[in-house]
Amino acid sequence: MKKSDFYDLLKFIPKAEIHIHEEAVLSDKTIKTVYKRSFGKEISKKEFDDLFDYNDLTGFLDSFIKIQKFFTNIEDLTFLFNDFSDYLEENNIVYCEAFVSPTSHLRKGWDFNQMMKLIDQSLAKTKKEKNRIVKILIDVSRSFGLENAMNNLDLVLNAKDKNILGIGLGGDEKKGPAKDYAKVFDKAVENGLKVVAHAGETCPSWSIKDALNLLHAQRIGHGITAADDAELIAELKKSKIPLEVCVTSNTFTKVVDEIKNHPIRKLYDEGCMVTLNTDDPTFFKVSLIDEYWRLYKELHFTLDEIKQIIKNAYLASFLSKKAKKEYCDQVDAKWDEWFKAHPDCK
Repeated sequence: MKKSDFYDLLKFIPKAEIHIHEEAVLSDKTIKTVYKRSFGKEISKKEFDDLFDYNDLTGFLDSFIKIQKFFTNIEDLTFLFNDFSDYLEENNIVYCEAFVSPTSHLRKGWDFNQMMKLIDQSLAKTKKEKNRIVKILIDVSRSFGLENAMNNLDLVLNAKDKNILGIGLGGDEKKGPAKDYAKVFDKAVENGLKVVAHAGETCPSWSIKDALNLLHAQRIGHGITAADDAELIAELKKSKIPLEVCVTSNTFTKVVDEIKNHPIRKLYDEGCMVTLNTDDPTFFKVSLIDEYWRLYKELHFTLDEIKQIIKNAYLASFLSKKAKKEYCDQVDAKWDEWFKAHPDCK
């Protein structure tokens, strides 16, 4: 299939995304606007370019936190979510479970409940105007230690916000092993929250096992080092624990050398529940439709496999069984509709 036809098809199909950091879906315009609001001057070309000059996960995370510090007015959150809403529409993402990382903002003195009020208003606007649903996973974060993670959890529990599904453990797994955060996740599960964890991105498969066994993770963010562990692959296949795979992210941060060598192909072929996500679109210069094209073009996924991975995102989400079926049925219907209108593309 030609690239133009593929993009037209993927734009037509309603999709879900379940591993994306909301703060990393911001436009160049927003970065420049909040910088000027915060520092009273235009950001220089060099400083702007330096924000995206990194070649590993640590460098990316440092840049991520630096940009967060540009947001000195709590009302700036509306800029972020306007950009996020545009991203959803451009990629025809109708359901999304997004990470929000509050720690850097809380350290500025922002109030968590006020932050969530602004976020809730933005999400309501997106649903009303664009018919796109976003739910939140609060990143308790490895980057700031156990005490901070527990504090973030307590804020979630006290807020009782209808848009917060649960918590996730993000950040560099090399600097924050799962065992350090077991108490946080025990408490989250005891209180009925959903729990997910980044694991198997830069560390071997033991990190994934710890996330499953010590954190009770219901999904694994990235999880690609499972490809080196046949026993774990068999366990993941049996349990159907979803993997939130982010192909371009892994290549950009040099976790994988080239997209054509990405282990998503092996994980899918072995029967793992694989989903496809962008992680941080602005930082990795990628959209969800771009990600699917790279599966098709460089990893040789068939169109039928692409459709299944699209449906996997809904199946791996925290939607109800009924909603999952309805969304998957929509994918099938739209898929058939597009190919009926484009018979030469079969």
